Amino acid sequence: MHTIAVVDDDPITRETLKAYLEGEGYRVMLARDGDQLSALLARGRIDLLLLDIRLPGKDGLAVTRELRAISNIGIILITGRSDRMDRLIGLELGADDYITKPFEPREILARTRSLLRRIAKPTRPAGGRVKRFDGWELHLDKRRLRAPGGEDARLTSAEFELLAAFVENPGRVLSRDDLLDLTLRGDSVPYDRSIDRLVRRLRRVVEPDPADPTRIVTVHGMGYMFQAAVD
Repeated sequence: MHTIAVVDDDPITRETLKAYLEGEGYRVMLARDGDQLSALLARGRIDLLLLDIRLPGKDGLAVTRELRAISNIGIILITGRSDRMDRLIGLELGADDYITKPFEPREILARTRSLLRRIAKPTRPAGGRVKRFDGWELHLDKRRLRAPGGEDARLTSAEFELLAAFVENPGRVLSRDDLLDLTLRGDSVPYDRSIDRLVRRLRRVVEPDPADPTRIVTVHGMGYMFQAAVD
């Protein structure tokens, strides 16, 4: 059973989502702010957050930034219709999706199921398969990226899938549609130009200078290409 935490300062929103998601077979925990969420995370595993951006005290963007430094937990931001810039910042910080208020619980359920499928996607069947480039090691079976210094680099599920698509197709120009096909396996993408944002996030991890990339390069008018030699 997957565990979902609903983090919102509105008690009606919290209880509505709790009742609906529990009726669909999920375990649901509730928090009204970042402090209560920290307490929940300390008590046990949570698979996915439904996280309101406008929380009292530490807001949802700050929570997203802190969690992405230590965790690959699924994050769906809950935002107001006027919060477009906050949504973009949240995605840049590593949130997986967003949904705007007012929303239908069925839409929350669909987004939740889609993200949980991506997080729980089975690993590729070839056990022990490792791709290497410029001192980096991508362990496809363990879903781990090891930096040249030997430490693990933290990637979200979507970032891992994107890097795997690149290293399995080095030297090939991949359009955004190609990358969506290879990474999300048909799951819906809820925001425009999501691949571009994922590429920017991935460059921050694997490029010496993300502003002047030499591994994941843009092929203008066509898409992206992974230029590093892969073995």
